[in-house]
Amino acid sequence: MRKLNHKTGFTLAELLIVVAIIAVLVAIAIPVFGAQLQKAQLETDTANLRSAYAEVVADYLDNTGTTITQSALASKAGLKYTTPTWASETVTLTHNKNSALTETLKVDSSIISGS
Repeated sequence: MRKLNHKTGFTLAELLIVVAIIAVLVAIAIPVFGAQLQKAQLETDTANLRSAYAEVVADYLDNTGTTITQSALASKAGLKYTTPTWASETVTLTHNKNSALTETLKVDSSIISGS
């Protein structure tokens, strides 16, 4: 009988092409992932600040009506990735690692006092 000598498999060139394609896709995906992660961190801090502000407003309406300082509100919100900048009736959150990412929120100046 004849021996069948069929060798099947991938050549080295084919494997190198596949590895190169995967490397290109990863090189594209990493910066996109990083940018989305920064946006998610800013949105998390924005949501935390809104939640803390709603809690402060509820406390203001329910209890003594005392004001809270801007730094206390930022501390209560547990902001991790942003630095709040306060104006008269707005707070602007700027991402510490990417200053292009900002969010501006309106606040009630009667409840939030300076510094």
